[in-house]
Amino acid sequence: MNSVSKTLYIPLYGKALVSKRGLFLRDEMAVAIWEREAFPLKRKARSKWLAYYMGIRAAVFDDWVKGRLAESEDAIVLHLGCGMDSRVLRVGGASLWYDVDLPEVIAERKGYFPESDTYQMLACDVRDGAFLAEVGAHKRAVVVMEGVGMYLTESELRGLFAAIAAHFDEVSLLADFYTALGAKMSRIKNPVSEVGVRRVWGIGDPRVLEGGALRYERTHDMTPMHYVEQLHGAERRIFRMLYAGTFAKKLYRLYEFKK
Repeated sequence: MNSVSKTLYIPLYGKALVSKRGLFLRDEMAVAIWEREAFPLKRKARSKWLAYYMGIRAAVFDDWVKGRLAESEDAIVLHLGCGMDSRVLRVGGASLWYDVDLPEVIAERKGYFPESDTYQMLACDVRDGAFLAEVGAHKRAVVVMEGVGMYLTESELRGLFAAIAAHFDEVSLLADFYTALGAKMSRIKNPVSEVGVRRVWGIGDPRVLEGGALRYERTHDMTPMHYVEQLHGAERRIFRMLYAGTFAKKLYRLYEFKK
């Protein structure tokens, strides 16, 4: 795998850890895959605080997908940059679900996730938008981009968003991004550097990504208190200081877009 693909092991480890500890979400597949793969993450990437953050982030995305599917039962789901995530098992409920990632990632996924009439995997680079031809014609799409936005340039993101908006009549899209400050600070200390990633990008104003009829809708809370409160005592205080405080929100944002 290339360095960007290897970053999938960081959230995989986080979801496996929180699942074992009974926090935020239940992901038995993450536990099983991690125990088998056991990619040698280094110190920062194996931080329990980062693992908690990865677990909460995954739960927030899960909740959002469930909500959008409840509003549009005939919507398909596109999970772009899916890594080894088992959201399709945690959430379900879609008439058709596509997990999309680079060929080497999809090759590894196929050892764990069987395809079916309602679940398919597409091996491609999401930046060129060619996967949309394989998706085919559908009116409504729920699009998930978790842990992907920071690896694409602003121009690449605009092109991808415009292609998605042109392909569907209705779109709900949720994606997380570094801010410009967050991308700058990541050069000093960032767990993804431990798997070889040397450059990430940040987005200042989410409106710069609007394309076609896809428009910025709102900013979501990355660390809702009902999840943070599952931690106790010193762990809760330290986590809030590291990932749920005012400064953390200046570095990392969660944006929803709609058509």
